[in-house]
Amino acid sequence: MLIVTTSSRIVLASRPVGAPEPSDFRAEDVPVPPTGEGELLLRTIYLSLDPYVRGRLGDAHAYRSASPLLPLGEVIPGGTVCEVVESRSPGFAAGDIVLADLGWQSFGVRGAAGVRRLDPGAAPVSTALGVLGMPGFTAYVGLNLIGRPNPGETVVVAAATGPVGSMVGQLAQLAGCRAVGIAGGPDKVAWLRENGFAAALDHRSPTFGDELAAAVPDGVDIYFENVGGRVFDAVLPHLNLGARVPVCGMVSEYNGDGPAAGPDRLPGLMSLILSRAITVQGFHFRPYAASHERRFLDETAAAIRAGRVHYREDIVAGLESAPAAFAGLLRGANFGKLLVRVGPDPTQGDS
Repeated sequence: MLIVTTSSRIVLASRPVGAPEPSDFRAEDVPVPPTGEGELLLRTIYLSLDPYVRGRLGDAHAYRSASPLLPLGEVIPGGTVCEVVESRSPGFAAGDIVLADLGWQSFGVRGAAGVRRLDPGAAPVSTALGVLGMPGFTAYVGLNLIGRPNPGETVVVAAATGPVGSMVGQLAQLAGCRAVGIAGGPDKVAWLRENGFAAALDHRSPTFGDELAAAVPDGVDIYFENVGGRVFDAVLPHLNLGARVPVCGMVSEYNGDGPAAGPDRLPGLMSLILSRAITVQGFHFRPYAASHERRFLDETAAAIRAGRVHYREDIVAGLESAPAAFAGLLRGANFGKLLVRVGPDPTQGDS
C-alpha cells in the first residue's frame, strides 16, 4: 500500500481584484490527516477548473457564487477524479476510482458517503468532470428543463466550445433544433461546424453583429447564456416572442473590479422582456440532481458511445499549473473542458 504522509495543495492567499494573479494563490505542503471510520484516503488524478469558483474568491463586483465566499487560507474548491489509497468503508477498496470534491490538492480524506465510484469501462474517467459530470448535467438541466426546446426552434449558445456550451448545442440538435454556436477564434468555430452546428460565429469578428443577424433569420427561441456582455447585447434584439433564456453564467463579468454596468439600461431591457414575453431564469443544477441525474447519465453515455455526442478536453499537467490555467479559463483561453492532471491515471496504464 502507498504510504502517504503529506499532500501538496493550493490555497487562497488574497482576494483577487479583477483578474486573479499568481500572488492570490499559495502552494503548501501539509500533513495528511488520519483516515477515520467510514472515510477514504484519496489521491487526485484529475482536477476540474470551473468559472464559478471565481465568485467564491471574492472582490468581483458583478458576480457572486451561490456558495459562500472561500475563507483565506482554505484550499481552492474543485471537483476531482481520485484513486482510493486507503479505505475504512466497506463500500470501497484501495484502487477504486471515484468522483469527489477534493479541490486543489494532491491527497485528502473524505467521507465515503460523499464520493461516487466510477466505472472506467463505461467511459474515460476524466469525463466524470466534464461531459458526464457537472458541466454536462448543467447543460442538460438548462436546455431541457429551463429552455424546454421544441423541434424546429433556433437555439443560440455562447461559449459554445466550452464543456457546458458544447453540450447544449449537441443536445439541441438531438431535440430537433437548429443550433447556433458562438465562440472565440477560428479553431473553435471550425470545431462547431465539424460537430453539426447549423451556424458557428466568432464573437471577435468585427462584423459579428451582422453575421449573427444572418445566422438567425427567424429569430432566437432559446438563448443559453454563459457569457453576458457584448454577446448578450448582440443576441437580445433577436429574441422571439416567448423566448427562453436560461442563465448559466456571465463569465465576461467575473473579473470585474467595479460595479456591473447597466442600471441605466434596465428599463429598456425589462420593457423588451415584457413586450416579447421572454422568460429569463437563472438556475443551478443541484435541485434537479435527485430527479434527473440518473437519466442524464444513462442517456448521455449512450449518446457518446453511439457517436451522437462529442466532447473535447483541454488537459494541463501538474497541480502547480492550476492558477495560471484558471486565469486563462476566465479569459476564454481553454478549448474544451479544462482539467489539471495532478497525478498518474491507472486507467490509462500510468503508474
